[in-house]
Parts: sequence; C-alpha cells; structure tokens
Amino acid sequence: MITAASRAGAGTIIRGGVARGAPSLQRWVRVRLGLRRGDPWAIWTKARLDELRAPGESRTAFVLRFTLSHPNMHTTIVGTMNPAHLAENVRAAEAGPLLPDVYAEVKRRLEAVGEKPSDD
Repeated sequence: MITAASRAGAGTIIRGGVARGAPSLQRWVRVRLGLRRGDPWAIWTKARLDELRAPGESRTAFVLRFTLSHPNMHTTIVGTMNPAHLAENVRAAEAGPLLPDVYAEVKRRLEAVGEKPSDD
C-alpha cells in the first residue's frame, strides 16, 4: 500500500516507526518487517540480522532505520515518554536509512528463512 500510495502521488506517514516493550513490540516488529507469524526475534535470529547492525546499535534502532529505508516512505512519527528511548530514536534517525546494500540484504535474509518483508 505504501508503494501504491507513492505511485499515485500521495505521501506516506508511518506512525510508530519504533516501539518498546513486549508484547506490543513483537507485533510491531512483525508489522514493520512484514513478518507474518511467530516470535519476530526468533525469525530475526534465524535470519542473522544482528550481524547487520552497526556496532552498539539496538535491534529497535535498526528496525527504525529499516523503516526509514523504505523507498516510498515519506515521514515517520516516533513517540515515547522515556527520555532514554527518545535519545536512542534521535541517534537512529541521525544515522539515517540503512545503506542500500544492507537494506537489500535484510530483505534477502528474511526471504531466505521464509519471510518476505512487504514492499507495499
């Protein structure tokens, strides 16, 4: 839907580009990465996504950067009441989108373990 909206000339706002805490984080990670089922961290581990994170980068910061990397995403709204989470979100946003080869590798690795992130 994101790509279709962009092709139609509309901008896309992603609400909740980062999240903390279980169990909502598990659902959020499934939605953000387009995963369909199960424990997202188990899939994350199976796909060896930790290998792609920058040194010291948390999983949630990486997922925020993955969200920012979608070529048709225009804006993301990130909110928190926790100052430490805010600081982490700002650092992730300042780091910017994942490099194109890292973004493609995340998608390739997820597809290799039977999960296909949505390009929509």
